[in-house]
Amino acid sequence: MAVQWVLVCHGCITLLVVVSFLCGHWPIFQGTFIERIHYFLTFGAYDYFLRFVGFVFGSKGRDAILSVEFFCCDRPNPLLQILYLAIIGFTYYFIAKSSFSYIPGYYLTGVHRYTSLLAVCVGVLLFLLTSFSDPGTVKAENISQFLSAYPYDNIIYKEKECSTCKIPKPARSKHCSICDRCVARFDHHCGWMNNCIGEKNTRYFMAFLLWHFLLCLYGTIALGLILAGRLKELKVIHILTVYYGIENSFFGLAPHVVQWLLGSYNTQILLMVFLAIVSLLLAGFFGYHARLCLTNTTTNEVVANVLIMLFFELIDGDRCSVTFKWQDYVSWKRKLNEAKASTAALKASISGMSSERKPPESKWRAFFRRSPLEDVEVVKNNVYDKGVFHNIQEMVFPFSTRSSFYRTKSKSD
Repeated sequence: MAVQWVLVCHGCITLLVVVSFLCGHWPIFQGTFIERIHYFLTFGAYDYFLRFVGFVFGSKGRDAILSVEFFCCDRPNPLLQILYLAIIGFTYYFIAKSSFSYIPGYYLTGVHRYTSLLAVCVGVLLFLLTSFSDPGTVKAENISQFLSAYPYDNIIYKEKECSTCKIPKPARSKHCSICDRCVARFDHHCGWMNNCIGEKNTRYFMAFLLWHFLLCLYGTIALGLILAGRLKELKVIHILTVYYGIENSFFGLAPHVVQWLLGSYNTQILLMVFLAIVSLLLAGFFGYHARLCLTNTTTNEVVANVLIMLFFELIDGDRCSVTFKWQDYVSWKRKLNEAKASTAALKASISGMSSERKPPESKWRAFFRRSPLEDVEVVKNNVYDKGVFHNIQEMVFPFSTRSSFYRTKSKSD
């Protein structure tokens, strides 16, 4: 019974930490202990740690920690790659050690011993392919081809020279400060891959995300079927209803079945919960990047567009776009100021007519209320969006892998 309570407490603490870390900044948690835990996990803990090191070891100790931080976060290093291999290796080891003895079982055949290993090997292969493939490095030798690949939109991308590489910057490229190179169609730098995600390896990255989502889902379902098979083989339901007189209903049997599973198969349940959580995170991450690929947009472009939008305060509009010219902005700003003045005068007249005060808005209402960002078209006129089919084709078969790409070089020569 003590083991079961330890597992329940462990699950509750894990859930609290995950929710606080991922969702603690949401409006519904404002002013709650979840927001404070989120702040502690994302900033406070490290800040207190630096202060403690500085107090005990002085400035030299603090500088040593900062140098380690620089190596881990600002320079290429294999730490997260090693962590990935350790996670997938130990997870498969624990699954094989705790559950392979029940395969074949009531619902699973013996072939899953081999398909699971094959699925893990394919996942590792995609990881290595994404990690060590060229993301589309822009060099002096291939700059002419990349310059002709995409036009400049004169909003995010303009004709200019990379201040580090001293070569012209093609449209949609970016100089990665971590890898210290310019990358074509730059999306982001992935610490897990220790590599940039760019024009050439976005397809491998998407395949990696999709495959690992399916792999975690496969593991969750397989473990669930193993536990369901053990319930059938050991006739647990029959024993509970016939010998213990438990009511044969879901709500009557569920507490006893869960108690039995936690006591007998706690390792499998922990692995199921872990794989289910990871599969949900991977599904969300894959969905986000799939949407970007379908619209031929990159993470770097989304961030740049949002920064432009915030810089020019376009959130105040009913429906706004970041694809604008300066004259349009000046005209829009003048109209907005006039509208604000009219609105302020109207509010003042209404408040003078009525002394009624609105009750404070519930946090649940604030949570479910539409965000102003939902009405923002981050890229209204995306010049790179050529349609879903063309966008997918461009991701699967990048420009730099096509024969026409090299013909451009020969013509320029």
